[in-house]
Amino acid sequence: MQFPAWDPVLFDIPGLPIDIRWYGLMYVVGFVLAQWIMVRLARRGFFPVKPEVAPDLVFYCVFGVMLGGRIGYAMFYGEGMLNPLKFLQVWEGGLAFHGGLAGVAVAIWLFCRRHRVPWLCVADTCALAVTPGIFAVRVANFINGELFGRATTKDTPFAMQFPTDDRASQLLGIGPGWPMRDRELCIQVAFGKRTFADVRPELHETDLDGRAIDWLAVAPKLDWAKVSKVTVDGEPYVPYRHPSQLYEAVGEGLLLGLVLAVLWWATRHRSLPRGRFAGIFMVGYAAIRGGLEFVRQPDAHLGIVALGMTMGQLLSVGVLCGGVLMLIAPRLWPATGPAAGADPS
Repeated sequence: MQFPAWDPVLFDIPGLPIDIRWYGLMYVVGFVLAQWIMVRLARRGFFPVKPEVAPDLVFYCVFGVMLGGRIGYAMFYGEGMLNPLKFLQVWEGGLAFHGGLAGVAVAIWLFCRRHRVPWLCVADTCALAVTPGIFAVRVANFINGELFGRATTKDTPFAMQFPTDDRASQLLGIGPGWPMRDRELCIQVAFGKRTFADVRPELHETDLDGRAIDWLAVAPKLDWAKVSKVTVDGEPYVPYRHPSQLYEAVGEGLLLGLVLAVLWWATRHRSLPRGRFAGIFMVGYAAIRGGLEFVRQPDAHLGIVALGMTMGQLLSVGVLCGGVLMLIAPRLWPATGPAAGADPS
């Protein structure tokens, strides 16, 4: 397959340092769909609050996802973001799912204290509402060309060469210390989406360390058709890789979402123990994420962390344990209030 090289910036706002990016837009899409699902579940009696209160949970979860995801990324993947100035530079990316999950757990607790509803009922509601957002954000990861998979053979179904690969960047003349937007614009030129003359006014004169960039030397190298065909000893210099972002979109978002939706539909007229949907979501996510880590490229600065596992797999073990606990130990929580899964209609 050929990488589509869509511009990560959907709309460039002239005169402002902030652009409308696919990545940010997909978070908005995820939250909007989550609110729609939560309101419908409240009308069905599954989410034990009034329908007009349901959007409040999204408000809590937005902060939980953003703060938890950012803190989790800083702790597990990018220690440099523990610097307060770097932490606030959200336009540079950097959100971790497992940190976001922890942040949502705290947000749910705060929501439950405010509205006096059972924690597990709210957790079940979030489990049913979150998967469309996971699907959308993983698609945005693919558009950004980030979090790509491990190297494989050209004959592997769906395998593709990513221009964001270090070897590709080397051949394209793109420096690792360049501003993110400069790298993106150069990739657009390399794929013929834009001309160099068109993007030149938008490019910086220096990299992030203050070193001058010789654009006259870079411009002739921006040719993906040539770069993708470079070989060494008969093998492509830019390796073919699994598009693991799309695997995760289908597995963590679409497939897991369908399983939860079918389970809800099949049990909508009878009660399930509280926490059942949240437990299935956590076990399912951990299993899918842990399995797909075998074809996802480990973070270069982390590699294999412990016990032969990547950081994603190690954190997923914790999610798996939490999900199993929810499934096998429902008696740990009180059984007051409307039962999860109840449908008054």
